[in-house]
Amino acid sequence: MSSPNLHPMLNVAVKAARAAGAIINRAALDVEAVRVSQKQVNDFVTEVDHASEKVIIETLLTAYPGHGILAEESGTEHGAKDSDYVWIIDPLDGTTNFIHGFPVYCVSIALAVRGKVEQAVIYDPSRNDLFTATKGRGAFMNDRRLRVSKRTRLSECLISTGFPFRTGDNFKQYLAIMADLMPRAAGLRRPGAAALDLAYVAAGFTDAFFETGLNIWDVAAGSLIVTEAGGLIGNFTGEPEFLEQRECLAGAPRIYGQLVPLLAKYSKFAGIDDKLRASDRMRAVDPAAHGDDIYARSTIDAAPAAGDDAPEPAAAAPAAAPRKLTRIRREAPAAPAEGDSAAK
Repeated sequence: MSSPNLHPMLNVAVKAARAAGAIINRAALDVEAVRVSQKQVNDFVTEVDHASEKVIIETLLTAYPGHGILAEESGTEHGAKDSDYVWIIDPLDGTTNFIHGFPVYCVSIALAVRGKVEQAVIYDPSRNDLFTATKGRGAFMNDRRLRVSKRTRLSECLISTGFPFRTGDNFKQYLAIMADLMPRAAGLRRPGAAALDLAYVAAGFTDAFFETGLNIWDVAAGSLIVTEAGGLIGNFTGEPEFLEQRECLAGAPRIYGQLVPLLAKYSKFAGIDDKLRASDRMRAVDPAAHGDDIYARSTIDAAPAAGDDAPEPAAAAPAAAPRKLTRIRREAPAAPAEGDSAAK
């Protein structure tokens, strides 16, 4: 069962995700027969990725022929080139897991409207778990509304990550990060599908997630699901403009605030002064300002304290310089919702 009163566009995305999931599940019955090719060292693509992406694009463009497409395997080959509405698709996140029969992988679909993610679906076909979010309406797993973990002590937290695996990745830096975090946390996990990792943060199954080297289709849907579940997401220095920076940190608010000072020194986007002031830029979330509704909390203008007691509010960091048009700009005002008809 899916969450009630789905937005019409989200309904279409769910239909597309389930169609892709059916293809993935059929292939999983005989995974050794799946044809695999290598895009680069340790980076695989299968015929299942392509078939999944094809059915997703066909489903979306049948409903909304005027929309744009940004997909992992075909890029912007399909859909309108100048639409304000762009579907961001990862047809099979966790391909390496899939080809080994390790059941941690998913389908990820997000809709960006004028550069801001408004709809999100992550579907885990092996468990039949459906994660959805519409901007301003909360996040759901199947028929249950999601909230991030309530833990406040890093020592009690389970943190997920992704290890570097490509030639040229900074393996030594990741070892240093793990050496920093392992003694401070209850556990560190590497499931192998970033979109699902983000969904699990939203569900409270893990308390935080971080990784470098990610693409926009890995994190677009998960970013909305996390924030709609009351979490925070940004880069390692706590800046919200992260989607195309290949650096992602997400977590429950108080845990996010404790991880930013730890991870900032490993960020390629922070200078020495920025790294020293990382914790100063984290501002306290004031629950009284929003009542008891965690979903009303801003994921950009407020962030949690680095310790158990909230510090005095600090000045916000300067906004990131404009990036290319596909960048997800969270600071933009919400676009009006659209009905069933195709966008202009």
